[in-house]
Amino acid sequence: MALTIYHNPRCSKSRQTLALIEASGVQVLVILYLETPPTCAELAKLLKKLGMAPRDLLRRGEADYKTLKLSDMTLDDSSIIQAMSEYPKLIERPIVVSGSRAVIGRPPENVNVLL
Repeated sequence: MALTIYHNPRCSKSRQTLALIEASGVQVLVILYLETPPTCAELAKLLKKLGMAPRDLLRRGEADYKTLKLSDMTLDDSSIIQAMSEYPKLIERPIVVSGSRAVIGRPPENVNVLL
């Protein structure tokens, strides 16, 4: 079994989640999503695995959230997914994937259900 983590090394929760995975001995593929943002199709698949709506994956404290007016409730899911693909800082982190399941590593212990 291998896990994939959408990781931001500058984020303490992301670093803690990665450390938990590595300590478990499970193989992990690290995707630095700020350098290699997921496509809209990849984000749609991640959202399905997470069981979340696009709006639920947004980081509302980011400047881009306000600049792009993403609090506008009339925006459809595809517009939100497009914004997250173009501005990956908007994506809640870290996302850890195992097969057809995924979790957000906030708190990092959430990853234990995949280990």
